[in-house]
Amino acid sequence: MSDAELPRLTVIGTGYLGATHAICMASLGYDVVGLDVDPGKIRKLQSGEVPFFEPGLPELLAKTLESGRLRFTTSYAEAAEHGDVHFICVGTPQQPGLDACDLSYVDAAVRGLAQHLTRRCLVVGKSTVPVGTAARLSGLLAELAPAGAEVELAWNPEFLREGFAVDDTLRPDRLVFGVTTEWARERLAAAFAPILELGTPTVVTDLPTAELVKVAANSFLATKISYINAMAEICEATGADVRDLAQALAYDDRIGGRFLQPGLGFGGGCLPKDIRAFAYRAEEIGVGQAVSFLREVDAINRRRRSRTIDLVRELLGGQLNGQRVACLGAAFKPNSDDIRDAPALDVARTMHGLGANVRVYDPAALDNARRTYPELRYGTSAMDVARDADVVVLLTEWAEFREIQPEALSEVVAHRRIVDGRHALDRDAWRAAGWEYRALGRP
Repeated sequence: MSDAELPRLTVIGTGYLGATHAICMASLGYDVVGLDVDPGKIRKLQSGEVPFFEPGLPELLAKTLESGRLRFTTSYAEAAEHGDVHFICVGTPQQPGLDACDLSYVDAAVRGLAQHLTRRCLVVGKSTVPVGTAARLSGLLAELAPAGAEVELAWNPEFLREGFAVDDTLRPDRLVFGVTTEWARERLAAAFAPILELGTPTVVTDLPTAELVKVAANSFLATKISYINAMAEICEATGADVRDLAQALAYDDRIGGRFLQPGLGFGGGCLPKDIRAFAYRAEEIGVGQAVSFLREVDAINRRRRSRTIDLVRELLGGQLNGQRVACLGAAFKPNSDDIRDAPALDVARTMHGLGANVRVYDPAALDNARRTYPELRYGTSAMDVARDADVVVLLTEWAEFREIQPEALSEVVAHRRIVDGRHALDRDAWRAAGWEYRALGRP
């Protein structure tokens, strides 16, 4: 397919998903306009600055801006004029005080765009939404767009892993096209032509199935993580070792070892809110019993945080008040600066509230953590926060924390005690260096 045949793309919303999608599609040769209602975000992106941490993305942004294939705007009229295919990539956070999904940003994006759509085009939802949203938005487009029925809606869920988003966009393990017509399928195929040419598996399906794929995948993943953490609770009660148990299970190819990783549990902007919204939506449509287990998955995950604090307290002889605690990690996962529902910061804040003298270090998420939790104290390195610490707590499994030498850390701490909240360290090496080592589910 020549450049002349490639559809022109717009991306509505330039947060994590939208900015990544816009930059990556421009790098594949598409002419892309990214739109956001936040002028600050647009100024940053237009000047070559990615407003979040994602390896490889800043270099790709510089290249695509220089090529002239990527530009950013706050104007819906400009985006509508430009695009043949419009991707909706705005956030769908949890509603305050409810498990339900907040669709106000999606609705605002569709309304803002629709009134300027005067010719045949395809609007494609990528945001994670409750099943049934696409059908409602199709009606909204037909009602508001001057081009009426010439504007079609499709759904194309995203499967980005923070820290690997560029690769997941350019070389995804699958594409899902939720469409209602052959024309919509052809337009989507044209919008992903270079990726399809790699032989990427593609599932062409209806709108409700496409909406369900993302929440179903995240629910399965969350269940697997909580399952091994439930086993860790059993191991703690019986003296068994959850790491050895997980290793034995992983050799069974029906189960596999990926995400069978015991520890502090999941967080971030997707898994927690997605499983809650999924359960909420299932109840709304009368099938809540089918996914009632997700409530327990969520509860197991939340318990990991309090159990980690229990381990710290046990190592300190039952008392947190006045103790110096070094927290390694703030982001919800390594290679990210995302602190949404981050277990690391939840644990740090709770210990601070219990009177501990807590200091936190993270390689990428400190600015976000400082802005959101100014009550905590922060340091400039792992060695810095560990100085004179009574206990060190590993909360995010960054490579630089995994590589810390126990002997080197011994030289700065007041007491050699460590809680490995992520099962990321070599227990035997730390114990050989004279450290008291504890991890959830390990004797």
